Amino acid sequence: MERIKSKMVRYARRKRRVRKNVSGTGERPRLSVFRSSEHIYAQIINDVEARTLVSASTTDPEVKSQITNGMSKSDKSKIVGVVLAQRAKAANVSSVSFDRNGFLYHGRVRVLAEAARENGLEF
Repeated sequence: MERIKSKMVRYARRKRRVRKNVSGTGERPRLSVFRSSEHIYAQIINDVEARTLVSASTTDPEVKSQITNGMSKSDKSKIVGVVLAQRAKAANVSSVSFDRNGFLYHGRVRVLAEAARENGLEF
């Protein structure tokens, strides 16, 4: 139990440390990533207006239709990154600030970020 508590404390510290430096504006909104044990969620947020401009996740119908059985979580994250970048282009968003939300820039978070970059988002 103590191990889980210390893990959550470390996560909360990282999240605060990252979030105090990253903020989204109208010209450069924030790309926030959340990762659960099964799904990954990403949204582009304008913090000045407190408004979500674009979002994508593994629970979206468009993404679900592209996911097949036996796909790894990283492959699913890559699809979410591609869909997010396409939706951002449609919303005239080209440049964002990346908020890893306390998660390490590794694994699924990194794959999502690289897929978004390859498909036109700048950060």
